[in-house]
Amino acid sequence: MRADGLPGTAGPEDAGAPAPPPGLVVTGHFDQPPGYAVGRPRGSASWLFTWTMSGGGRLWQGGAETSAGAGHLVVLAPGTPHGYTTRPGDRHWRFWWAHCQARTSWAAWLRPYHAGDGLYVVTSAPGVHGRVETAFRRMHADARWTGTGAPPDVGPPDGQIAVAHGSAARELALCALEEVILLATGARPAAPRPGLDPRIRRAQELIDADPGAPHTVRSLAEGVALSPSRFAHLFSRQLGRSPMRALREARLRHAARLLEGTDLAVARVAAASGFASPFHFNRVFRERYGTPPGAYRTAVQGNGFQIASRTGENVPPKPIARHGNPFPLTD
Repeated sequence: MRADGLPGTAGPEDAGAPAPPPGLVVTGHFDQPPGYAVGRPRGSASWLFTWTMSGGGRLWQGGAETSAGAGHLVVLAPGTPHGYTTRPGDRHWRFWWAHCQARTSWAAWLRPYHAGDGLYVVTSAPGVHGRVETAFRRMHADARWTGTGAPPDVGPPDGQIAVAHGSAARELALCALEEVILLATGARPAAPRPGLDPRIRRAQELIDADPGAPHTVRSLAEGVALSPSRFAHLFSRQLGRSPMRALREARLRHAARLLEGTDLAVARVAAASGFASPFHFNRVFRERYGTPPGAYRTAVQGNGFQIASRTGENVPPKPIARHGNPFPLTD
């Protein structure tokens, strides 16, 4: 499919151009001259990722604005008015772009680069630029895969816009985009909480690394060389919740990611996330996210919804319309 065959894609001097429909993974490569401009007064229902190869662009979202040059990954979150143009003074703007729904795991990697109003600006190290371009080329090829035979060969940009229609093509394309984010950000871990005991930090890392494992207070305590009673007391005092509560939260986040990014049956998602009973999983998932697992998947995958985790109030899922940091992750 070419650019002029995809409803909603933007061309030069577009104003008020709609984004591709939510739920799709759409990617392409542009090399635009001076005067190229896109404005979306209502924003987009999907995330927009841009990677500048040469020349420069200017992007704004809400009240935040940035200038993008070679090696800049700029991400625009849904639901906020935005626009972008070839940077004044540049002879062109050559860049890769992708519209999709973001995986929840990307939140921690992008959060340190939040510049306001859902605009994220990452300046990558020069040594990764080649790998990032290769990942975008692979994303472009994988998005065109029909699911039969082998995916198309990775090649240079050909001017086509690729739309991932099948689930396999979609997941492969998102994996390539995830590689882009990892390479650009270095997946820098959050700074350790001041005063946090390194043994408690290590226990939390064990939980996050494999939330579906059969962790217990005793096994986690053994992993950090503490007695179970001392471990449970120290963990709760320093993190404000018990080890088992922290484990349940990690399992629910893992389950949400599986629902967003796979077609596994809900019972298999429950088992893979460490829940022995599907009935218990359904109950605690609904308590946490305000909707049953199956409805959550339908909303996120099919209708472009972003569902916030529960913090006590009974708020139903609603379309994306956020300002500031839009990642719906709370503990």
